[in-house]
Amino acid sequence: MNTPDTAFAGRTVLITGASLGVGEACARAFHAAGANVALVARRREPLLAVAKDLPRSLVVPADVADLGALRGAVDATVAHFGGLNGLVNNAGAHFRGAVEKRSAEEIAAMVDVNLRAPLVLSRLVLPHLRASGGFVVNVASLAGKVPLDGAATYSSTKFGLRAFTVAMAEELRGSGVTVSVVSPGPISTGFILAELDEVEDIVFSQTMCSAEDVAAMVLACARDGRVEREFPVSGGKLATLGYLLPSLRRLLKPALVAKGRRAKARLRDAPR
Repeated sequence: MNTPDTAFAGRTVLITGASLGVGEACARAFHAAGANVALVARRREPLLAVAKDLPRSLVVPADVADLGALRGAVDATVAHFGGLNGLVNNAGAHFRGAVEKRSAEEIAAMVDVNLRAPLVLSRLVLPHLRASGGFVVNVASLAGKVPLDGAATYSSTKFGLRAFTVAMAEELRGSGVTVSVVSPGPISTGFILAELDEVEDIVFSQTMCSAEDVAAMVLACARDGRVEREFPVSGGKLATLGYLLPSLRRLLKPALVAKGRRAKARLRDAPR
């Protein structure tokens, strides 16, 4: 007989981008482990669809690019559940293509959602996490470990999020608050699959994971405080090597692009 996972019983976790994909998977996983979950995303209806299966949940429609909305989300969560023990910064935005093809507004939106919001929200929840010995887990990407042309702004925001995580983890060492980042490769959600032809071929050179795979990494970091987890591990090592040795990255790129193009073709032809 399987013993229920109650590692987060009585704890409250706020999750951004919780209406679908990785955010929804995180909400379901934390709830299954006993947590109360505050579900944050822009649109109420998708959040309600997730919440109907999660009795210990609170729906908080909010645009994470709005600083006032971030404060309101924290206040609403604390008022409803009586405290806050964890934060998962998952909401993301990606307008694909070369920088010169993107508008100033699109670039600003990516920075606001992917970087500014997690930084600000982490600061807003910190007093509550200090009081309870809580955690922050940021959802980044392997694109935050190696510069990705065709996704320069997105890659930059994920680099920044990783740097923030490592620095904040050091600042809070010994405080009882842990700060972690998960860095997955391509994820089989609409974030990629709905825009398959626009995604850079090289992305698909890495093993694709599921939203549930990423959620499992998030929960593992929340449990043990490990600063970073990657998927696939081999992809993380390759990304680090490519960052440290740009000439090697340029040498390997044609083979990786060709591998990714073949994988993309298989995805395009697969039944949906």
